[in-house]
Amino acid sequence: GRTALSAWYRWEGDSLILHLRVQPKARADEFAGVYGEGQYRIRITAPPVDGKANSHLAAFLAKQFGVAKSAIVLVSGESSRNKLVRIGSPARLPLPEITR
Repeated sequence: GRTALSAWYRWEGDSLILHLRVQPKARADEFAGVYGEGQYRIRITAPPVDGKANSHLAAFLAKQFGVAKSAIVLVSGESSRNKLVRIGSPARLPLPEITR
């Protein structure tokens, strides 16, 4: 079964699904650790206006996971801090907590 430890991510075939808690207007773009039981916190510098945060988040994730920005799909949470993101065939896994 899913443990609380990894409830914030799962694999669907070659795609990685992430449950994120996004904190906009941060000092830096960074992975900030597991948040609660089922989310991973990410801080980004972009403000939460006009989709800027989502676009910035996608660019950050694409860079970190070694994929094109088009491989990052925002499944839900467009105007929320709680986001569900799909990453298609990540080339890199920048977070040691994520295992295959």
